[in-house]
Amino acid sequence: MSLEAPAAHRVSTREAWPERPVQTEYRPRGPLDLRRTVLAQRHGAGDPTFFVTPNVIWHASRSPEGIATLALRETSRGVIRAAAWGPGAAWALSQMPALCGRDDYAPDFDAALHPLIAAAHHDNPGLRIGRTDLVFDALASAIIEQKVTGKQAFGAWRHLVRAFGTRAPGPTPVPLYAAPSIEQWRYIPSWAWHQAGLEPPQSKTIVRAARRGQALEQSVLDAVDGEAVDRVLVSQPGVGAWTSAETRIRALGDADAVSVGDFHLSHQVGFALTGMRVDDDGMLRLLAPWSGQRQRVIRLIGASGMVEPRRGARLHPEDHRAR
Repeated sequence: MSLEAPAAHRVSTREAWPERPVQTEYRPRGPLDLRRTVLAQRHGAGDPTFFVTPNVIWHASRSPEGIATLALRETSRGVIRAAAWGPGAAWALSQMPALCGRDDYAPDFDAALHPLIAAAHHDNPGLRIGRTDLVFDALASAIIEQKVTGKQAFGAWRHLVRAFGTRAPGPTPVPLYAAPSIEQWRYIPSWAWHQAGLEPPQSKTIVRAARRGQALEQSVLDAVDGEAVDRVLVSQPGVGAWTSAETRIRALGDADAVSVGDFHLSHQVGFALTGMRVDDDGMLRLLAPWSGQRQRVIRLIGASGMVEPRRGARLHPEDHRAR
């Protein structure tokens, strides 16, 4: 297996991380679109926890057993070859099939209920909804994305992970960083939140959630279904239905979660399925025939390329940080 970085980079990284990687292979059940599935977890192209080359997806994370860098490559036979470095390497490799959508299996999904969904399902047989099992990372990133543009949210995530996360091990082509630990999120100073472009309601919500820390994560992981997860998460001040759904999608691979309250989502779903905009209630009615698989329908709409024509000037968000 060759997951080597360029030679010029290997010299320095071998001195810092002399250990050899732990390696394994994963043979998916059925087709798998590795990039579409795994990169759904990325927070924009500049996410410092990810780097993508033509052949390899590199990903840094903070596992329950420590920092890990994971490298994924698909062979010509459809086998996923994986290597991992760091104290969390064994955990990252054991969790990797879930990240690749192993647990997302829906043989009874009825794509034929709508011609666009049927066509997208036919054209994207390898679309899977993966899971990270890293609840707090997903929750923190969702809180950062509350009521801001994607550009603002991705920039804030990038800034905070680089400033307060941990440099990941392994021969990565560029430096990668694992997200901050729960304790590190808790003690980020107020000036750093402001510098990242976040408002006090977001930073206070993350800090309050971090105070519950592992207990909050465990309560989510112990919940029996999506409704139970919602009850745990929305009990946190500053966490509503949208944030809970985004957390469920990323951390748990919830194939039914719908991010109600999203600025664009209801319009996108309505236009794709009816040719007209709808509100959140209308979106839920349109998705009701696929109850249990509504997030899958949303992913398929995205994969279809069906986009509502823009109806005006782009939003130019204000930057309230001191210059």
